[in-house]
Amino acid sequence: MAGLINLAHVRRALALRDFDATRARKRMSPVPRGWQKRESAPTQAAVMVLLYQDREERLHVVLTLRHAGLRGHSGQVSFPGGRQDPQDRSLTDTAIRETGEEIGICREAIRVLGDMPGLYIPTSHHDVYPTVGYCRTQPRFRPNPQEVVEVFSFALDDLLHPRFRREERRMIGGYDVWVPYYDVGGHKVWGATAIMLSELEERLRRVLPELG
Repeated sequence: MAGLINLAHVRRALALRDFDATRARKRMSPVPRGWQKRESAPTQAAVMVLLYQDREERLHVVLTLRHAGLRGHSGQVSFPGGRQDPQDRSLTDTAIRETGEEIGICREAIRVLGDMPGLYIPTSHHDVYPTVGYCRTQPRFRPNPQEVVEVFSFALDDLLHPRFRREERRMIGGYDVWVPYYDVGGHKVWGATAIMLSELEERLRRVLPELG
């Protein structure tokens, strides 16, 4: 049984011209969201919001659980991605390269559908640019054990169900913070990853006639 959201919806959602990304991201942003002014320019990075279609023609979103020994965002759920290298031709190229290095998906298997605006990450001082890509069938994941503990996915339709959105209080950098998150198979998807998913969710809501 096909899902509610199809590729045409995703393409139209990414192509919206009058979309307020800042407002869409706010719902899943920690409150207060940490912000430290720094003199240096942010490091440029990119992530891949990778979609694939299962045997029942439902779209799924791929996520990774980062290794606890990594320097940045260790033990958190994220999209495949990382810093831009000098040899990368573009930030989209960075996202594709990192996807291959982290979970073993070759660039020939990924069709780029579009991208979303960059997001500044205060804790790591990175500008992160999401590329949305697509695999026709469920890929065979080959995670890099030095970076990725687990690769998992969830149905894109689940973004539209309020029961997957929750929140909790955390102490972050000495501050008492309300943290919204998506509950995905027992994983808490929060921070930058949840913020980007929130934008994708709101874009899809704009183009789905069933939700109008």
